[in-house]
Amino acid sequence: MTEVTKRILVTGGTGLVGRAIEKVVADGEGRPDEEWIFVSSRDADLTSSSETKALFERHKPTHVIHLAAMVGGLFKNIRSNLDFWRTNIHINDNVLHSAHETGVQKVVSCLSTCIFPDKTTYPIDETMIHNGPPHSSNFGYSYAKRMIDVQNRGYSEQHGRRFTAVIPTNVFGPHDNFNIEDGHVLPGLIHKVYLAKQSGSALTVWGTGEPRRQFIYSLDLARLFLWVLREYDEVEPIILSVGEEDEVSIREAAEAITEAMEFRGELVFDTTKSDGQFKKTASNAKLRRYLPGFQFTPFRKAVKETCAWFNANYANARK
Repeated sequence: MTEVTKRILVTGGTGLVGRAIEKVVADGEGRPDEEWIFVSSRDADLTSSSETKALFERHKPTHVIHLAAMVGGLFKNIRSNLDFWRTNIHINDNVLHSAHETGVQKVVSCLSTCIFPDKTTYPIDETMIHNGPPHSSNFGYSYAKRMIDVQNRGYSEQHGRRFTAVIPTNVFGPHDNFNIEDGHVLPGLIHKVYLAKQSGSALTVWGTGEPRRQFIYSLDLARLFLWVLREYDEVEPIILSVGEEDEVSIREAAEAITEAMEFRGELVFDTTKSDGQFKKTASNAKLRRYLPGFQFTPFRKAVKETCAWFNANYANARK
């Protein structure tokens, strides 16, 4: 029998990305020398340094994937920027410091493309994170996430720690937050289509449908997380995304969902509603230098699988 030499603790383990990693590991991507431990807020309050320390002492991880965060949609961020800043700063500092104090070999934290400067050139890349203030609507969350990069550099320079971070673009998949008011665009649309189909009404999409986004399927992101954990040795973050050529408009996303859900009603765009940022194009050139042959799941196939999961799990889906 292979001896277990890696104990991998995943914080935020019951969320969208945590569940995807759990599935990918269970479906054959895990290795015999790895033990995977998925924890959620029920296991420890990561804003508490003593609870975080106790969690690390209990599980004694050698590696950590840090996904836990206070997250929310646009309007929740606007209302509560200070709460997003304080909560995430506490979580991140506790996790990284406990990892350092207990001798964890490697930490991979999860950032977000919303942390990039609001005023920037496109495509954005890993060198641009600190080039200017983030969008004012979610400055608390964005600055707290940026500080992970600062701490990673500090732990590397002062203590020789291998702490790094990934920056995914718009993630979607099973176990997402399908709340229409407070979720992200794709899961919100899936829920809207489901309800419009039930009631026989038109589907109303907010805005013109013209903004473009890079969507990454949670199971593809999970496979990339495993590669980063095992192979990626830079402290500098890496963007995990489909290519610029795979950007999809909100209209195209809505059409992919209506097709997957077999919705036959009318599609209406409410142009009185704001579009938000037109695009946030990110470069995956660094990822492609490392993994030129990585195959992403085609967007329509990933949407179809996500819609099928939502239909099958409607009663228990987060909404």
